[in-house]
Amino acid sequence: MKKTLLGLVLMGALFVVSCKEKTTEEKVEDAVESVGSDIENAAEEAGDSIENAADKTGEALENAADKTEEALKKD
Repeated sequence: MKKTLLGLVLMGALFVVSCKEKTTEEKVEDAVESVGSDIENAAEEAGDSIENAADKTGEALENAADKTEEALKKD
C-alpha cells in the first residue's frame, strides 16, 4: 500500500513539474539568448563579408599595379 501511494505521489509530482508553463522571466531569458545568438551570427557574417571585400580590393589593386607597370614598360 505504501509503495502504491508513493508511486502515485511521485507520478503526480512528475506530472505537475513536466506540465509547468514557462514564467515570464524564463520567456524573457529565452528571448535575450535568442537575440544574443542572432547578433553574434550577424556580426560573424558581417566580418566575413568585410574580409571578402578586403581580399577582392587587394586583388584589384594588385592587378591595377601590374597593368600600370606593364603600360610603363611599353613606353
